Amino acid sequence: MENKTKQAVLSLSGGMDSSTLLLHLLSKGYEVTALSFDYGQKHKIELERASELVNYINHTIDNLDFDKKIQWVMRNRDIELENLYVTEAANNMTQIKHQIIKLDGLSQLLNSSLVEGGTEVPEGHYVEENMKDTVVPNRNKIFSSIIQAAALSAAEVNDTECAIAMGIHAGDHSIYPDCRQEFRDADFEAFKLGNWGSEKVTLYTPYLKGDKFDILQDGEKCCKQLDLDFNEIYKRTNTSYKPMKHNGVWYSDYKSASSVERIEAFIKLGLPDPVEYADETGPVTWEVAKKHVEQILATHK
Repeated sequence: MENKTKQAVLSLSGGMDSSTLLLHLLSKGYEVTALSFDYGQKHKIELERASELVNYINHTIDNLDFDKKIQWVMRNRDIELENLYVTEAANNMTQIKHQIIKLDGLSQLLNSSLVEGGTEVPEGHYVEENMKDTVVPNRNKIFSSIIQAAALSAAEVNDTECAIAMGIHAGDHSIYPDCRQEFRDADFEAFKLGNWGSEKVTLYTPYLKGDKFDILQDGEKCCKQLDLDFNEIYKRTNTSYKPMKHNGVWYSDYKSASSVERIEAFIKLGLPDPVEYADETGPVTWEVAKKHVEQILATHK
């Protein structure tokens, strides 16, 4: 029997959504190539968090005992346990491949509060009109074009299907048009029309009809399945569009819409966020961040 690993190319921002999708793919047995993009975003700390997360998971995989490695391999390949290939595969488990792609000069051409040189990132809830200032023109199209090219190349080299994975979700639809189903369908159709062999590539967006709370619930489940520490995983993510540094340490803000949405998900889950928060005065406790978000949510019921 031929043994082929399931392949996926993931757009990994370093935020909560794509980081959870990384866990989701691993729990489904995919061999993952994760691509992060430096497009001149102000919140560049997300790229550091993405690298930290990948390094943490790869280190954890390296230190799994052999029985655990067998379990990972069995999820990853359609084979019988008695097949001797399992032993070989467990001894040669492939780590997550991660690459940061620099799009030098792009930020100078973009009109968005999220890029260097842009206006101040607005604070509040995503329902507010000024949140459109956080749109980066054609951002997901730029990312998906590169991911599509990488996925098609991986499919050809490995002679197998490869999934394009993106952590977009329903909570993004009102503000970010390039996160909507109709855009994703049209974009993927254009990819198929423009490339030979595109039938080997599939689009995987499992959170498209869910919100951040649904994503966090999936993350909690995946951590249990993969034997990963939930707090260790999520403290290595950045959702904040206005991170701030105090005494050389980066903290997440709790007032920008991206942070409000994340904190709301943790409130619903009933767990404190392991990320450290701060404001202009310095670091704050989880309770301070939580209370602020609860007040905002109360005004938008």
